[in-house]
Amino acid sequence: MIKIPPYLKKGCTIGITCPAGYMAAEKAQTCISILQKWGYNVMVGKTLGSNSINYFSGTDEDRRDELQAMLDDKSIDAILFGRGGYGVGRIIDKLNFTKFKKNPKWIIGFSDITVLHNHLHTNCNTASLHAPMAAAFNEGENEFILSLKNALVGKKGKYKVVIHSFNKKGNAAGQLVGGNLALLTNCIGTPSDINTKNKILFIEDIGEQIYSVDRMLYQLKRSGKLKNLAGLVVGKFTDMKDTDRPFGKTVEEAIKEIVAEYKYPVCFNFPVSHTTENVALKVGVKYDLKVGSKSVLLSEL
Repeated sequence: MIKIPPYLKKGCTIGITCPAGYMAAEKAQTCISILQKWGYNVMVGKTLGSNSINYFSGTDEDRRDELQAMLDDKSIDAILFGRGGYGVGRIIDKLNFTKFKKNPKWIIGFSDITVLHNHLHTNCNTASLHAPMAAAFNEGENEFILSLKNALVGKKGKYKVVIHSFNKKGNAAGQLVGGNLALLTNCIGTPSDINTKNKILFIEDIGEQIYSVDRMLYQLKRSGKLKNLAGLVVGKFTDMKDTDRPFGKTVEEAIKEIVAEYKYPVCFNFPVSHTTENVALKVGVKYDLKVGSKSVLLSEL
């Protein structure tokens, strides 16, 4: 049975930290103000706006120690990451989740945070939130930011999506897992790998070569990750690049071809991505997926 962290009430505290790439402190100010307006206290870590002179928001030890402190601190009710980028994979095996397992809290983010979502699902059997991070709040309280607000207080997510010509109709129910395709692939064979059998998998990515996405999808297929799914939710693949000699397919065409042999429902163009369109999804929680001829509905059970 998946553990659901306590939902937040006014007066709860949200910690903000950067376990991967550097983020300027001013880019999180709107986020902090909105969280406070929602009635939460905000504890900001030193990795946000750190004095780092390279890509990361601090040394591996700095980022690990701050995240560890927030995981262990009973006064912090949820952890929202400033940004992703790259870096969680460098520290994940040095984190201790003993106290977290006893007092779980919502872990919120996407992109590189996929490693942490996977790790929590496999090793802690605890739900987490694949959702907008601090920088996304700069676009205002749009429907995607509000989906995070709703998730934090315990409202069940229900997302209706327009149909796509590549969709494969059908109904499915199961635990929702997934995230960034590159990170899902990188987790294979590690302690952060996930079992996808009878689960609804969602994927998205940004800035990749089309052939590279195709290669990653075949890695999922060859490792058995696509064979026994309950359903597949394909998010947005943005800023894709092609080689001088064209690959010959779009990412969506490649995905359609790779999963053609499977009988489970598949929906394309779901609003989970590195763009503004990024709804909050509770990783590890059961959802119902209905892919019909007129609409697609993903509903938390």
